[in-house]
Amino acid sequence: MLIATWNVNSIRTRLSQIIDWINQVNPDILCLQETKVMDDNFPVEPFEKLGYSLEIYGQKSYNGVAIISKIKPENVKKGFNGCTESNQNSEIFLDQKRLISADINGIKIINVYVPNGSSLDSSKFAYKINWLNCLSSFLDEQEKKGELICLMGDFNVAPSNLDIHDPKKYEGGIMASEIERNALKNVLKKRLIDSFRIFEQNTGHWSWWDYRNNGFELNKGWRIDHIYISKELTSKLKSCVIDCSPRGNLRPSDHAPVMIELNLNGINEDFFEDEDNFFEI
Repeated sequence: MLIATWNVNSIRTRLSQIIDWINQVNPDILCLQETKVMDDNFPVEPFEKLGYSLEIYGQKSYNGVAIISKIKPENVKKGFNGCTESNQNSEIFLDQKRLISADINGIKIINVYVPNGSSLDSSKFAYKINWLNCLSSFLDEQEKKGELICLMGDFNVAPSNLDIHDPKKYEGGIMASEIERNALKNVLKKRLIDSFRIFEQNTGHWSWWDYRNNGFELNKGWRIDHIYISKELTSKLKSCVIDCSPRGNLRPSDHAPVMIELNLNGINEDFFEDEDNFFEI
């Protein structure tokens, strides 16, 4: 099963590029972020013509997430649906459409668009950290149910300096601060594994390039789009790649798709007897 995530930075602006990419790659599940459109105006028909079901959660001009799947999603939830984080109230996040989840083929698919945070001294930064704390509580609830999880999307956090083209310049700033990285670690709690780092532990691999200053042309990027999976799914993971080619399109999204391939035909249970097999975040 091929599962992909892509911040498309406007579904209507990038529609033809997305359809072309789907025709080339043929994903079973595609999670989109920054769709920037109300649900009633989402271009559903081109995807349905390709045999996909859609679950969308959007708003005008900002944010917005969607799950596009060949297998009809079940138990679809939009938003945190009752965050239990102490001193947090999930209702404060209802105005921004940033999370959608569903059960597909025995896996809890969770698609997120984490707030950017703007700057460390901004009220938007506090919102970002609170949002990540709420996501952690949301995952705690899923974990109690014993569900296999695939958490993906635009996290707006570089987990380590390996994920920044110039860490000396950006370390400690927005998307690379210790506060954000610790908040992300609290989300993962070592229960979820960074799919990409299982296969590639070196720097130089990016999923986002700023439109400004020829970021893509000079390969000055960040890895902020991630796919995290439950440890129990690790033995099923065949690959995780960043497809940079769409970033070279005319009028592209500033993000590239990230995708994993899972072989769902059985689990090698012996794998889990050796914890050293896991790449820790």
